[in-house]
Amino acid sequence: MQPKSHLFKEESTKAIGDANLQSALKNLQTGFVAARARAADGLDEFEALRDEAVTLKDHILANLDFYLERFEEKVTEAGGTVHFCATAEEARQTILELCRRYGAKSVTKGKSMVAEEVALNPFLEANGIEPVETDLGEYIIQLAKEAPSHIIGPAVHKTKEQVSDLFHEHHAKYGRTERLTEAEDLVTEAREVLRQKYFDADVGITGANFLIAETGSTIIVTNEGNGDLTQMLPKAHVVISAIDKVVPTLEDVSTILRVLARSATGQEMSAYTTLSTGPKREGDLDGPEGFHVVLLDNGRSDLLGTDKQDLLRCIRCGACMNHCPVYTAVGGHAYGWVYPGPIGAALDPHIVGLEEARHLPNASTFCGRCEQVCPMRIPLPKIMRHWREEAFERGLPPARERLALKGWAWMARHPWAYRLAARIGIGVMGRLGRRRGGRFRDLPLARAWTKSRDMPAPEGRTFIDRWKAGERG
Repeated sequence: MQPKSHLFKEESTKAIGDANLQSALKNLQTGFVAARARAADGLDEFEALRDEAVTLKDHILANLDFYLERFEEKVTEAGGTVHFCATAEEARQTILELCRRYGAKSVTKGKSMVAEEVALNPFLEANGIEPVETDLGEYIIQLAKEAPSHIIGPAVHKTKEQVSDLFHEHHAKYGRTERLTEAEDLVTEAREVLRQKYFDADVGITGANFLIAETGSTIIVTNEGNGDLTQMLPKAHVVISAIDKVVPTLEDVSTILRVLARSATGQEMSAYTTLSTGPKREGDLDGPEGFHVVLLDNGRSDLLGTDKQDLLRCIRCGACMNHCPVYTAVGGHAYGWVYPGPIGAALDPHIVGLEEARHLPNASTFCGRCEQVCPMRIPLPKIMRHWREEAFERGLPPARERLALKGWAWMARHPWAYRLAARIGIGVMGRLGRRRGGRFRDLPLARAWTKSRDMPAPEGRTFIDRWKAGERG
């Protein structure tokens, strides 16, 4: 996916004016947010599990090379192969070579954000291989020729009516000419269309929620069962994953699984938790002949030992997005790359470059809800603040913006000047405001804010003056 994060301001403005998108985003509050709250309240040891998961992941990151080597050894013992790829291009070329080795004309795919990160689908298409997404949300946006807008709900930006239109347009070639309007009917039709795709594919590509070092197994968690069919029916199963997904033991992963589903969808556990260990063995009735794990670094190892290492604790639950007032106002596409919301604002500048993604860390109110609900307690506001500071130090914001920040910093270091400026400002605005009926409909330095609302004119003294005067009621 080509980064377009530098267009965040323009795209977020469009998103706020998109009636269909705004209608779809309302479902986040009534769906994911409410479900997570119920699930967390229903498990007394939920907070203790979060602490345990954080401690475990910090231990893994401190010994990442050891656990990756252990994982590779066990995969090899089971008859599979691990391919270490430093860059997105290496990962694409590796998967293409594997597809050609198995004579693949089409591949089925389970949902994988890492596959989106390396832009796998357009690359395979350009090389004559048809990728077919089998996760319902991914299938919908593939028909729409769009990118995911959410980590666990890739089509969360689509309304049911838009999905109905897409199916009506694209399923006619399969003899499905009736326009469906009920969600259950749409799901049934998608299943029936996809069924033959599983049988036709020579290679199945999935992501991995976890990699188990003690067994060489990969784990995917899904609610549709499509991942199982994707990895079981074709001749070869190719797993693409980031290096930070490794976990020492099966017992360890059970701790993280208990916080993952509750944080993501509010479930105690996902409907399917599927382990894969090597290719089909002698005597097995089914399973792939080949088993390959493509491990992508793409700059992640550069985060180790830095003030942004905590990002590698992310388990891709999407809770930060669901609770973010900015994400829930503009959706995921405005962020312009694979990972949207608070985790994207913190991670994307590292992967695609701060020059490209410098607007994203600024797209935060620092309300702290993302850190509050993150099951791995990633200090997202703190990391975004680091990016803001780095952007300033590197001179990336426009001169006017940097001058304003310097002025604000000087005021913050000189309280007498801040108090004086506040008194003058409130006095002037109060006088002007009374001539305008007590409200400003347009302010020269705050036009983006007053574009959609009026600003009440100050009526009294500054907060500090009132506090000193004892007005604390």
